[in-house]
Amino acid sequence: MATTDMWTYRDTAWSGTNLDGFEVEASDGGIGKVDEATNEVGGSYIVVDTGPWIFGKKVLLPAGVIETVDLDEQKVYVNRTKDEIKNSPEFDENSYREPTYRENVGSYYGRGPGADDLT
Repeated sequence: MATTDMWTYRDTAWSGTNLDGFEVEASDGGIGKVDEATNEVGGSYIVVDTGPWIFGKKVLLPAGVIETVDLDEQKVYVNRTKDEIKNSPEFDENSYREPTYRENVGSYYGRGPGADDLT
């Protein structure tokens, strides 16, 4: 999958939905709630507040890792494990909107074990 596709929602039905506050489920269990979601063309992502799971850390997930969204249950399902998410580049409150940071995150998720699912 190209890096730009990593930042695009798989289903345009979700791209217009406000996902803030939705619960986030990794392939092996819950990881937190959506703190922020964007709908930028070719630059969409969600910021997940992991709460006590990894000591209140936030993580940035490219829109391309979202497998599906259950609007009724208000849950976002991602195709990565908890460990893959926990080991992602550290969230930086000051630079997470900058291209360099996003390139690091995009290349991390683009080469992860779940990356084959994205093609």
